[in-house]
Amino acid sequence: MSERRYQDLSQFRLSPQFRGRSAWLVQLWWIVQDTLFRCSPQALFGWRAFLLRLFGAKLGKNVRLRSTVRVTYPWKLTVGDNVWVGDDCVLYNLADIILGSDVALAHDVYLCTGSHDYSRVDFPIQALPITIQDEVWITNQVFVGPGVTIGAGAVVGTRSTVLRSLPGGMVCYGSPAKPIKER
Repeated sequence: MSERRYQDLSQFRLSPQFRGRSAWLVQLWWIVQDTLFRCSPQALFGWRAFLLRLFGAKLGKNVRLRSTVRVTYPWKLTVGDNVWVGDDCVLYNLADIILGSDVALAHDVYLCTGSHDYSRVDFPIQALPITIQDEVWITNQVFVGPGVTIGAGAVVGTRSTVLRSLPGGMVCYGSPAKPIKER
């Protein structure tokens, strides 16, 4: 009697179109990010915005990304005006990440658009967009999962895990995050 296989990574395949750009451009971005972006002085927000735009990010005015921010694919990033992205944030954007205007991401926020289909033995990647609407504050060490929308004016409390969309105008926290009270 054969044993059931839960995952066989030798069967995993990634579509060449998955990244949205060629492999060499992806590698070039990662080199630029680890050198020119990451090693830039903290006050050079315009320089980092320039580098992201150079690689296809759509950024509004007065976008302040700290030098320790990680962006997987800039061409899958859209950011409104007056946005802050704090130290050590990760924008793991296998699908689009959209940040509205006046959004603040505190340090160590992880926006994760990708996962794997664990029900299939070939373990394919799944990617769903994340949308953070206008005037949202996501506080320290929050994880936001694939397919989530956080409504305008929401606050997400420290170390929350956001696996489902959250309504606007609410203070939300917990694991999983839930609306607690009006802002």
